[in-house]
Amino acid sequence: MISAETPLLLGSASPRRKDILSGLGLPIRIAPADIPEEVALGEQPLDYVSRIVAEKLNAVAARAVAPFAAILVADTMVVIDGQVLGKPQDAADAARLLRFIVGRTHTVYTRYAISAAAAPTLIRAARTVATEVTLRAASDEELTRYAASGEGLDKAGAYAAQGLGAFLIERIAGSYSNVVGLPACEVVLDLKSLGLLGPFP
Repeated sequence: MISAETPLLLGSASPRRKDILSGLGLPIRIAPADIPEEVALGEQPLDYVSRIVAEKLNAVAARAVAPFAAILVADTMVVIDGQVLGKPQDAADAARLLRFIVGRTHTVYTRYAISAAAAPTLIRAARTVATEVTLRAASDEELTRYAASGEGLDKAGAYAAQGLGAFLIERIAGSYSNVVGLPACEVVLDLKSLGLLGPFP
């Protein structure tokens, strides 16, 4: 069971995922997965995110140091027109990605997987959560200025829903925390169903 003595091992360097789990009051320890995150030729978005999450879990499990109760890994991607939009390379690339998605609706998918300490490479629960996000139309100047802020440089789709990027978001249908990087509701439900959480909250 997750406790201060046996925390949840978070296989991610994302400060957003850390904040979501800490906000839920869960004791966590950070153990980032270091794997390449490239879409293979012809690979479909949902196949890609399933593969990446499984690879992350194996990478974290291989280096996991006891004590811990469970491992949680996740990956978030932005998809539009069947195309996966990754993280921008620089501010110019961020502006390009933003021009592609403003004035339209895209889907943010986060897939996560959970394993228990007794068998850290065995996926005990996995789920892919989808949220529809509509960005308003925006001027090229707005997009260039936002891209130059640097906020979206380490984020799929080149924007942050929880930061300055909120000025572009017209509508969200589905889990907000999923857009930020981890669907809190579903994660708690799965941790509870696996017996990894005591009385909660």
